[in-house]
Amino acid sequence: MSVDPIDLLGVGTLFSEEERLIADTVRRFVEDRVRPTIGRWFAEGTFPRELVSELGALGVFGMHLTGYGCAGATATAYGIACMELEAADSGLRSLVSVQGSLAMTAIHRFGSEEQKQRWLPAMAAGDAIGCFGLTEPDFGSDPAGMRTTARRDGDNWVLNGAKMWITNGGIADVAVVWARAEEGIKGFLVPRGTKGFTTRDIENKLSLRASVTSELILTDCVLRAEAVLAGGRGLRAPLSCLNEARYGILWGAVGAARDCYVTAVDYAKTRIQFGRPIAGFQLTQAKLVDMALELEKAYLTAQHIGRLKDAGRCDPAHVSFGKLNNVRAALTIAREARTILAASGVTTEYSVLRHANNLESVLTYEGTSEIHTLVLGEAITGIGSYR
Repeated sequence: MSVDPIDLLGVGTLFSEEERLIADTVRRFVEDRVRPTIGRWFAEGTFPRELVSELGALGVFGMHLTGYGCAGATATAYGIACMELEAADSGLRSLVSVQGSLAMTAIHRFGSEEQKQRWLPAMAAGDAIGCFGLTEPDFGSDPAGMRTTARRDGDNWVLNGAKMWITNGGIADVAVVWARAEEGIKGFLVPRGTKGFTTRDIENKLSLRASVTSELILTDCVLRAEAVLAGGRGLRAPLSCLNEARYGILWGAVGAARDCYVTAVDYAKTRIQFGRPIAGFQLTQAKLVDMALELEKAYLTAQHIGRLKDAGRCDPAHVSFGKLNNVRAALTIAREARTILAASGVTTEYSVLRHANNLESVLTYEGTSEIHTLVLGEAITGIGSYR
């Protein structure tokens, strides 16, 4: 055949030699260290902490940042790494996204030099884990309503409140917490072990089970003045970090979709019914073609947005376009793949239903489909319709 059945348009050929090397390196790591046991981790609801240092050695934490032990890679290269990580599991990509695009980016962008030196090299190496506390139990899509407060007490700050659905929360060495002060929203670095700061892991999840999701609880939590992220003022600061995380998601969804598609193709070619592989039946081929079309469109979308970002021309609406489109496409592909695998598709032996379950969370975190739809609606009409 003159075309690659997994990449019909050859989107992967559009990348540079260095970008393809990054893809190959991360893919090999995933194949060796994650794929053989990810089904068991998902079933048990566990995450192997030892992977963190290995991911640090791989260089994927904050790889798009410069200095402080970070790789300084292009946005496209970072996206490709997210794609390969999520081909294994959304929880793995979530760990890397929250570490690099949220916690590390907040410190890199808004922190003091002392804060950067203390945390960024350790986080890049995987010697320290970060989390990002913005979402609250009653305020998800509307973070402006946050109730977590920060009040001055002499030279110190006292934080009270709670953050919910925080990836990495239970294992984080430092939490980036956003709170409402008298002068507006501020960011704070809260190290684990700080008096008044506790975490509680969220159990009984049916999605992102190979990922730690927690509640952050701040009860008269006293922080010194140097805990403030002095460069991050107002809601625009945390939202700018969220946009970085959403960018990684639009790439990661392509990886999950590709893995479901590949699994379905391989299964269809080996599953015999009525005396022949089910890949030889027209209805199965129609399903595979529909999946391939959506996969390639999502892949091209990610590639184009990556190039826009590298050129400094990426608007938040572009990221909303990619996140909304690509996660929708990935979910559709995962569900269709499950029908090809039939009963086999509901076990952890195959990845498709695990991906589908994970993508249900990816669909709504870092901005729900409704919010991204309204972002694009405003971009089209020039009229905001959030309230």
